[in-house]
Amino acid sequence: MTTQLARAAGRHVLKGSYVAARTSGRVAVAGLRVGIRATQQFPDLPELPEGRYVDLPGRGEVYVVDTGAPREGAPTLLLFHGLATTAYLNWFSTLDELRAENRVVMLDQRWHGRGIVSDRFSLEECADDTAAVLEQLGVVRAVAVGYSLGGALAQTFWRRHPERTAGLVLASTAACWRGNLGDALFYPALGLANDRLRPHYRSRVAEVRSGLADVALAGAELSTWAWAEFRSTSVWAMPEVLGVLGTFDARPWLGEVDVPTAVVVTSRDRAISPSRQRAMAAAIPGAVVHEAPGGHASVVFDVERWRPVFLRAVAEVVERAGNQAWCT
Repeated sequence: MTTQLARAAGRHVLKGSYVAARTSGRVAVAGLRVGIRATQQFPDLPELPEGRYVDLPGRGEVYVVDTGAPREGAPTLLLFHGLATTAYLNWFSTLDELRAENRVVMLDQRWHGRGIVSDRFSLEECADDTAAVLEQLGVVRAVAVGYSLGGALAQTFWRRHPERTAGLVLASTAACWRGNLGDALFYPALGLANDRLRPHYRSRVAEVRSGLADVALAGAELSTWAWAEFRSTSVWAMPEVLGVLGTFDARPWLGEVDVPTAVVVTSRDRAISPSRQRAMAAAIPGAVVHEAPGGHASVVFDVERWRPVFLRAVAEVVERAGNQAWCT
């Protein structure tokens, strides 16, 4: 009886999460279009660095952007994007400033955009994919920068590849996704549903991935491009990725982090509470907190206030990291 109830709860949670994800996605993109057109902060698509497909032997093919070093000895930043986005969509509003002083490397993670469609989503496999990309590019160490889901990936990257991590910048993220009793009930039920329906998720994600055209980087109107880039991640990826995030808990080992770290807290965040962001920072030795005044989507909707705070955090960590053998 307990198993039957759990499965029923899982089906209910799955249906609710799918509807919520789809509705939230439509609202987000509609808001993105309205916000961009209203503010005219980005009337045209900024010039973006071109990427290329990279084959990772034994792992799969990923879409990687490598801006190259603006000067000899420039630091390398490794950017991890958030849930339901791509590397371009998450970071387009800050790329110009980041690559002016740093080599920037970023890729679409598993089950997102042009990333690998594996049997199941895994934070650990994503971290290992990224390490394999750095190996191919000849990057020895990098500052790992993560936003939301990307923050969990950056923490996991340090845990699995400390020798490649020169520093951490964690934005709008947490050390654990289970923040309350509701989460404690939601994620296990979602996990049960995912165990049954994962083959269906994967087939739908693979279908979207196989139909993607080459990335258009020039001549597109920003909201049109953003909508297409957003749709490159199947909504069916969301239950799987959320289920994995529900099992993530870095709190037992965050106190071992031994690299310069900055935490960018979005102080009006309703997706990941500011208190959980600050608690993560407090658990990391020497972490410096930078407060941004907006909400979880500040990277797009409040970029004029968020970007300076974020860039200061990055510059601080790069400076604290000091002289590194960044590349071979």
